[in-house]
Amino acid sequence: MLYATVKGGYGADVPDARFTTIPDASRWDRIALLHCCWKILVLMLRERPDVVLSTGAAPGYFAIRFGNLLRARTIWVDSVANVDESSLSGRKAGPHADLWLTQWPHLANAGGPRYSGSVLG
Repeated sequence: MLYATVKGGYGADVPDARFTTIPDASRWDRIALLHCCWKILVLMLRERPDVVLSTGAAPGYFAIRFGNLLRARTIWVDSVANVDESSLSGRKAGPHADLWLTQWPHLANAGGPRYSGSVLG
């Protein structure tokens, strides 16, 4: 298992696991977005994952899409922070994920994310 995140400090939470950082980006900075996309593509081609699990944002979107191309099983979990509506990245990536989950029951719907319980209990 490899953990990939945009925050290097999270490595301390999984000291015995393989861990890497990837650049963060948003739709507001297209150059950073291209850089992020490229880094994730290289990472995915190197790792060839069987499963991709993401909790969000632009790097997660790219990971889900590249995971699909590599025939990995993909899971998108919309962030616990998205209380009122699914995130933009969730709405974009979710339909491409094998499993699309929300952490809020009122956001679940037939064509969108499923609710299977909360992470925070």
